[in-house]
Amino acid sequence: MADFLEKVAKTPVVKPAADRGRLMFAMDATASRGPTWSSACQIQSRMFDETAALGGLEIQLCYYRGQMAFSATPWLRSSEDLKRRMCEVSCIGGMTQIGRVLTHALRETRRRKVNALVFVGDCVEESVGRLCQQAGELGLQGVPLFLFQEGYDPVAERAFRKMAQLTGGAYFPFNAGSAHQLADLLSAVAVYAAGGRAALEDFGSRQGGAAPKLLQQLSRG
Repeated sequence: MADFLEKVAKTPVVKPAADRGRLMFAMDATASRGPTWSSACQIQSRMFDETAALGGLEIQLCYYRGQMAFSATPWLRSSEDLKRRMCEVSCIGGMTQIGRVLTHALRETRRRKVNALVFVGDCVEESVGRLCQQAGELGLQGVPLFLFQEGYDPVAERAFRKMAQLTGGAYFPFNAGSAHQLADLLSAVAVYAAGGRAALEDFGSRQGGAAPKLLQQLSRG
């Protein structure tokens, strides 16, 4: 009986679906993004693993590619579903469509609160002013943007930093070969989306990694 009670005590309390954190996971799926997309397919399960004890997480995958193609999945509750859908996507050359991602995020959060938006990309080929205006609208809705830039493009860096600032989110650069770094960043944002700042602080004190760096940016926001 003691063993049973101990096991029950350690079992996470699952919140009702309406109380789950909601994270929009948006990615550039144009041709240059192929290698990183493959890595993300393998590491995405950590986002669900790290949030199970907080009541779980719903993730919606959004991506653009090719000639003005944009797609968004239903809200998903398992890493298996997310990985399957990600593995079905092939990266195709085209221009960035970050504005469509932000428009979609605004529409979704007006229906039901989106706790955070992650975007992974490497360049910006749109009006930075327009993107910052949309980011500001998301900030007013309480949706922080977490923008992860692969490689180095100065235009993208300036745009992503400003968009993060306007929403109280964060910006991080990473390299194509740093899959572990990206995994840490995604896990930390997932914890924030599921449990808020307090959960991220607890996660950071236990795990270290990217969480303290994320908290530093959030504190400056």
